[in-house]
Amino acid sequence: MTRATRVVLSYPSDLSDWGRDGVEGRPFRAYLAKAHDTASEGDVWAEFVSVGCCGDTLDVDLHVEKVEGGDAVDEDTEFAFTERDVEEVEGGWRVQSAGGPTQ
Repeated sequence: MTRATRVVLSYPSDLSDWGRDGVEGRPFRAYLAKAHDTASEGDVWAEFVSVGCCGDTLDVDLHVEKVEGGDAVDEDTEFAFTERDVEEVEGGWRVQSAGGPTQ
């Protein structure tokens, strides 16, 4: 298998700033490289986004929009992010943010 040099993932445009920080952060990118062996355009990855020290889960569907290079994902694969149409992200986390995970 040939390594994917870059994978472009999209998240819903209504994902809060807090959710975006979690998804686009270095720890989450490292997690993606370990959690997925391959990536193909059209894949949907249902991912748990950290809620910090307390709260309910926030699950976000990441859509694989584009894959450059091969399809094998590893620690050297770059992840880039873009927005897609609103999906009404749901989550119960309100302990550390008055507005919770959705805006």
